[in-house]
Amino acid sequence: QVPLVESGGGLVQPGGSLRLSCAASGSIFRFYAMGWYRQAPGKQRELVAAITGGVTNYADSVKGRFTISRDNAKNTLYLQMNKLKPEDTAVYYCNTDKAAWAWGQGTLVTVSS
Repeated sequence: QVPLVESGGGLVQPGGSLRLSCAASGSIFRFYAMGWYRQAPGKQRELVAAITGGVTNYADSVKGRFTISRDNAKNTLYLQMNKLKPEDTAVYYCNTDKAAWAWGQGTLVTVSS
């Protein structure tokens, strides 16, 4: 298990941007494919972006607007979110692409005018 701490969420207007960060404690971070997940009120948690080596994949709902990246030297995963929509409102979490580690507390993103 690797403790995960997400940050960077907040309230943003539609069309705005946010950058989320996920700090992982442990040098094994670099060996795992990682992903960003989100859970909206009343909905199941879903994987929205994943990074495996240099290859990234996105859910159709965020493709072209979100960018996942990582800095293995800092054990940190990022999610750049642009052109945010109200339907992007959710708690965002990071984990391996197979959700193999314990979940962190997440970071709340609220898109509203």
